[in-house]
Amino acid sequence: MTDELVSLIKSSDKVVGTKQVIKAIMDGTLRCVIVSDDADGYMVDKVEKAAKSANVKVYHTASMVELGKVCGIEVAALTAGIKK
Repeated sequence: MTDELVSLIKSSDKVVGTKQVIKAIMDGTLRCVIVSDDADGYMVDKVEKAAKSANVKVYHTASMVELGKVCGIEVAALTAGIKK
């Protein structure tokens, strides 16, 4: 994960978790989504399709554990969304 992306995640309002991210995409409240590449392919596709349909930019990170830590939670995170 790039330093720029880490800084964006830490300094922004965010939602974490697949259900919350997909809901926020559909509500139009996200400016971008971060997806972990080591997550279940079906779930990654689901988030990416929702983001694409709403013209929300998708960033990728290698590790669910890393994404969880950067988001300030104690568990791994498949996805996170940065609010507008």
